[in-house]
Amino acid sequence: MWTQVYDPFGHWWLSTLVAALPIVVLLGLLAGFRVKPHWCAIAGALTAIAVAVLFFRMPVMLAAVSFGYGVAFGLLKIAWIVLAAVFLYDISVETGQFEIMKESVAGITPDRRLQVLLVAFCFGAFIEGAAGFGAPVAIAGAFMIGLGFRPFHAAALNLIANTAPVAFGAIGTPVHTLAAVSGLPEGDLNAMIGRILPFTAALIPFWLVKTMASWEDTFEVLPAILVVGISFSLTQFFWSNYVDGNLVDIMGAVFSIVAMVGFLRFWKPRNIWRFDYDEKPAELPPPAAEIDDQFGGEWPTDKFDGYVKIRSYSAPQILKAWMPFAILSIIVLMWGLPPIKSVLNLATPAFKVVLPDGKVRPGPPGWDVPYLHNAVYRAAPVVAKPAPEAARFDFNWLSATGTACFIAALIAGLLLGLGPVRLMKIFWRTLVRMRLAMVAISFMLGLGYVTRYSGLDAVLGLAFTRTGWLYPFFGTFLGWLGVALTGSDTSSNALFGSLQRITSQQLGIDPVLMCAANSAGGVMGKMVDAQSITIATAATEQVGNEGVIFRFVAWHSVALGAIVGIIVMLYAYLFLGAIPHAGIGVP
Repeated sequence: MWTQVYDPFGHWWLSTLVAALPIVVLLGLLAGFRVKPHWCAIAGALTAIAVAVLFFRMPVMLAAVSFGYGVAFGLLKIAWIVLAAVFLYDISVETGQFEIMKESVAGITPDRRLQVLLVAFCFGAFIEGAAGFGAPVAIAGAFMIGLGFRPFHAAALNLIANTAPVAFGAIGTPVHTLAAVSGLPEGDLNAMIGRILPFTAALIPFWLVKTMASWEDTFEVLPAILVVGISFSLTQFFWSNYVDGNLVDIMGAVFSIVAMVGFLRFWKPRNIWRFDYDEKPAELPPPAAEIDDQFGGEWPTDKFDGYVKIRSYSAPQILKAWMPFAILSIIVLMWGLPPIKSVLNLATPAFKVVLPDGKVRPGPPGWDVPYLHNAVYRAAPVVAKPAPEAARFDFNWLSATGTACFIAALIAGLLLGLGPVRLMKIFWRTLVRMRLAMVAISFMLGLGYVTRYSGLDAVLGLAFTRTGWLYPFFGTFLGWLGVALTGSDTSSNALFGSLQRITSQQLGIDPVLMCAANSAGGVMGKMVDAQSITIATAATEQVGNEGVIFRFVAWHSVALGAIVGIIVMLYAYLFLGAIPHAGIGVP
C-alpha cells in the first residue's frame, strides 16, 4: 500500500514544476526539437517514471506496473480503433470507392471552405459520436487529402474541428465516466455540458473557415457557416437536455449534414474558393464529341469548374461508395448499446470458465492488475477521505470499439469483392504503415497512467485550485490539462472529476457546473495532446511534422479553452439559475 504525496518539497510551486517535467520533456522534444513522436513518447514516459520514483517516492514496482497498464490500455482501447479505421479507409481506396466518395462531395460543392465544414466538422462529429478517440481525425483527415487538401491542412483543420463533439464522444462515454467518479446525476451533467458547448459548437465552423481563408472570404460563406453551426449546436443542446447523452454527436452531425446539403441546393457562394496550390489547367476540356476521339471515352465528365473534372455517378454507385462508412457507423452504434455490449462481453472466449461438472459459465470482464489494484491511495485534498485507486484491465476485446471497426472493414471488403487473402495483404500494409504511431500512442498512455497513479496529475491540478474566485475559469483549464496529458476527455474526467467536486464545494461554487466544465474545457485540449497529433500525422502520412502541427494548433486550443472558461465564469456568477439540479431538462 502506498499513499500519494502531493508536496514532497514543502513548496507547492516547486512540487508543481517537478511534476510538470514529463510534459515539458514530451512537448519540448515534439515541438521544440522535432524529434519523432514515438521517441518523444518514450522519453516522456521514462521521465514520468523517474520523477514519480525519485521525487514523489512511488515504489518502483508500482511505477513500472502502472506504465505497463497504460501501454496495454492504449493498444486495446485506442491504437486498435485507429488501426481498424485506417484499415477501412485503405479498403475503400484499394477498391476505388474512395474516389467516388471524394467526387460525390466535390459534386456537392467544389469550394474548399464548404468542404471543410462538411468533412472535418460534420462527418468528423459523426465518427466522434460513434467511435471517439482518434477515429475522426484519422478517417476525416484521410478523406480531406483525397479531396485535394494538403496533408498539413488536413491534419490541422481536423484537429481544430474535433473539439465540440468530444464531450459526448463514443456514445457518451466521457459523461458516463464523469458521473461515476463525481457521484453527481448524469442527467444534470449532460444538461450542463449541453448548455456550455453549444456556444463554441456554433463558433467552431466560423473558426475553421477563418483559419484557412481571409476575413472577406470567410464572411462570403457566412450563411453556410451559420446553417452548420446553429443546426449542430441546437441539436446538441436539445438532445443533451431533453433526451440523453449517448447520441448527441451522432444526431447533431446528421442534422447538420442534412441542413448543409439541403441549403446548398438553393444557395451557392459568389466565388469558388480554393487554396493557392490547387492547380488550374491551362485550358478547358474539349467538347464531349472530341473527348470520345481523343480520350477513348475515358473522361465521362458532365461538370468542369475550371480546376477539376467531376465525373457524374449514379445514385447506386454513390451509395456503394459510402457503404463501408455506413457499415462502420451501424456496427459501432450497435457495439455501443448496453444490451449488445453485455452479450459480447459474455461471449468473449478469453473469459469462459469450465466448471468441474463440465458446465461453462462466463468469466469476469477483466482482471485486477497485479500489484497495482487498490495498492495506491489518493488522499486529501484530492478526495474527501483516503481512497484506493482501482486498476482493473478490461480485456473484453470482442466488445471493444476497435473490434467493431475491424469487423466493419472486413464486411465492407467482402461486399466490395475482396477475398480473404487480399484483405490480409491490405491489413498488413496498414499495420506496417501505422506501427510507429501505435508505439507512440501506447507509450503516451503509459505516461498518462504513471502520472495518474503517482499523483503527478493531482499535483498539477491542485495548482489550479489556488486561483480563488477565478477558479471557474482556471478549473475549466484543469479539464484542458487532463486531456492534453492523456489524450482523452474520458480519462480527464476520471482524473479530475472528484477533485472538481471537492474544490468547488470548498469555494462555494456549484459542483455540477465545475464537473461539467472539466469535460467542456477538456475538449479544447484535444487538439494539442500528443496522441491526437500522432494519429493525425500517421493518417495523413506526415510523420515527422508533429512539432509544426503542434505549434500551429496550440494557440487555437488555448484561445478556445479561454472562451469556454469565460462561459463557465458567466454561469458561476451571473446565470446560476441556468444550472440544472433536477434531472435532464429541468433547472
